[in-house]
Parts: sequence; structure tokens; C-alpha cells
Amino acid sequence: QVQLVESGGGLVQPGGSLRLSCTASGIIFRIYDMGWYRQAPGKQRELVATITTGGRTMNAHSVKGRFTISRDNTKNTVYLQMNSLKLEDTAVYYCNATANRDYWGQGTQVTVSS
Repeated sequence: QVQLVESGGGLVQPGGSLRLSCTASGIIFRIYDMGWYRQAPGKQRELVATITTGGRTMNAHSVKGRFTISRDNTKNTVYLQMNSLKLEDTAVYYCNATANRDYWGQGTQVTVSS
């Protein structure tokens, strides 16, 4: 059974930082491109950042310079370091694994509020 389990979400003030983690089981992690997506209330799910099996990263324009995606294949885990958080970063953040199939985590809530 494939599972992607996110953690690290929470409440943070504007300008603060959080690190999200997503640990995968049931898949050969190293052959999957990994990504983080988010969905704010009333909005569509949007891409935040991706990292390929070879370590190439891509960030959405809205988070460039603030968020960093990384992966540790020895731990089957992908991370999202989020710095300089803004109110508009508030959303449920989802982990995605893509290869021959697509898998999603259950999401973790990130709330940026003063």
C-alpha cells in the first residue's frame, strides 16, 4: 500500500519559517519525481515546487527565493523549507509522487497569521 505522509504544518506569523516533510512508503522513492502543491480555500490546487529524480528543482514564481524543495532518497522523504512566509501562503499543502502513476498525500495545513 502506497502512503505519502506529510508533516510540519502549523500556525506561523508572517515572516516566519516552516519545514514540511513528506515520507513515502510502498513505492521505490528514488524513481519518482516529487512535488509540493497547495490549495487555499476557494481556490484551485496549484503547484508550489518540484524535484526530479536527478535533483533538478523548479519553483512557482510566487515562492521563488523563499521556498526550497529537497529530497533524501535514503529516508524516502521530500522536504519543503518555507521562509519569509506571507499571509497568502496559507493553504493545505500536499505532497505528490509521479512516475508511471500519481500519488498524493492527505495534506498538511499551513496558516500564516499575525
